[in-house]
Amino acid sequence: MRSRLLALLLATACMALPAAAQTQSEIRIGLGDDPGSLDPATNASFVGRIVLQSACDKLVDIDVDGNIVPMLATSWDWAADGKSVTMKLREGVVYHDDTPFDAESAKGNLERYLTMQGSRRRPEIEAIEKVEAIGKDTIKISLKEPSVALLALFTDRAGMMVSLAAFEKAGVQAFANRPICAGPYRVADFKPQQSVTLERFPKHWRASAYSFDRVTFEPFPDSNVRLLNLRSGRLDLIEQVAPTSLASVEADPNLRITVGQQPAFTMIQFNLTAPRASEAFAKHPEVRQAFSLAIDRTALNQVVFSGRYVPGHQPFPPGNFWFDETSPAPQPRDVARARALLRQVGVPNPTLELLISTNSEHMEVAQVVQQMVAEAGFRMEIRTMEFIAMRNAALQGNFQAYMVPSAGRVDPDLNISLFIACGVANNVGKYCSQELDGLLAQGRAVADRNARKPIYQKAVQTIQRDAPIIFLFNQRSAFGHKAVVQGFKGFPDGIVRLEGVTKVAGR
Repeated sequence: MRSRLLALLLATACMALPAAAQTQSEIRIGLGDDPGSLDPATNASFVGRIVLQSACDKLVDIDVDGNIVPMLATSWDWAADGKSVTMKLREGVVYHDDTPFDAESAKGNLERYLTMQGSRRRPEIEAIEKVEAIGKDTIKISLKEPSVALLALFTDRAGMMVSLAAFEKAGVQAFANRPICAGPYRVADFKPQQSVTLERFPKHWRASAYSFDRVTFEPFPDSNVRLLNLRSGRLDLIEQVAPTSLASVEADPNLRITVGQQPAFTMIQFNLTAPRASEAFAKHPEVRQAFSLAIDRTALNQVVFSGRYVPGHQPFPPGNFWFDETSPAPQPRDVARARALLRQVGVPNPTLELLISTNSEHMEVAQVVQQMVAEAGFRMEIRTMEFIAMRNAALQGNFQAYMVPSAGRVDPDLNISLFIACGVANNVGKYCSQELDGLLAQGRAVADRNARKPIYQKAVQTIQRDAPIIFLFNQRSAFGHKAVVQGFKGFPDGIVRLEGVTKVAGR
């Protein structure tokens, strides 16, 4: 494996473009994976969110502190009962095909997310009962039940607006390769597994805030290869700098590190349904609890990430407002207790296949976990797949356990409900708890965050008890970029935003 990696590094270095070959009007960004579909309705990847941020404006966005701020909606007003919100829309906005953005378009977009076959946004916004266009620049969104998390959803793909005329003309597949949105850049070219090229949209409502004529995204699943291409000058900015590389980047006068503080986490989801599930894991929560107890999260963080991440077993890191202080952080390793739980249910040596992406860090994590759980009697095998293929396999239920990271969301509900609420698309393990769903519904109906916090503490404790998923650590998004790239900031959702970012010539 090491010889293959070295060969890949050398080959990539030979292909790297010298910095002088790039123009000041272009920024090249290295991603950890291929983005997959570029239709906001069907996109399922974190890196897809990065690409779409520059192409598809949303109803609302977040600022560097995680506050929800206007974007295509300039203001909003909640009804007293929390069951409807009226949004005033920005006037004079056009899509990349010059069709206007207005209330009818916004209404049609939300209805598309709710009704389109294959929409991954439908379960996210299923609380919407109806959308009404009130005049040309106002919409009213009525809900089946109160949901204060709705605006946070609109800061992501569920709030991205597309040209419905272009969607109807192109068809589902063609539109997924070249969506027509209303962002500062339009998709000029998409070569899956190779690159996405965006070009400046001069009619954007705040075009002057963006400095580059062209933005190119390239996937480099191996973090070492991404960093090599940053050092060589092929790339200007990369996501997910490996924690083990941070010290060397920080010591390089030509490079900079920008860290975003976010409630991100990496988890293992267990398949709880036949025929692909491991019977022992699907039948007994005690087996899943034992698996969690067999993992030394502090040692895992030190060995794989040089202590740069936060060992934990809940979606919120210590210091985050929503962190449950009643639960130890991290959960102490207890191999004896794990073995006792396995004996209790009569499965002293359960087997498990863990599905992971080809990401080198994920492989290291899986190998460390494999060794740790073996001491408690588990026999774990590792199965690797390219990221998009892995996600598709998980969606089809073709896995026993599945390790996947989440970038985190600014609303606590979305760090739980998007993964294990009954029936949501990302609930690939098919866990369904009326108790947990009831807590989440209760939390969505409360606006005051001090009143919401104990509700989400109970939700976290329910997850830890049933263990349909287990959390391994809370990661931090670390972006590496050239020193000449200035104005770049880390946001709480880990997404690249290019507003105000420049490259200083001659440095």
